[in-house]
Amino acid sequence: MEKLRAYYNHSKAELSKVIFPIKEQIRNAFISVFVVVTVISLFLALIDAIMSFSLSTII
Repeated sequence: MEKLRAYYNHSKAELSKVIFPIKEQIRNAFISVFVVVTVISLFLALIDAIMSFSLSTII
């Protein structure tokens, strides 16, 4: 029982050290990820279209 109590106290102490993000930080991170994923997907779609067009031209 003493081990369980010590584990709980250590867990509680560690959890008090955690800094949780605020709503604005979460929103900014979401927007950043969304923009980066969109740009990369558009770039890959452009590369795919170019390669598809060039391969169909060759064949």
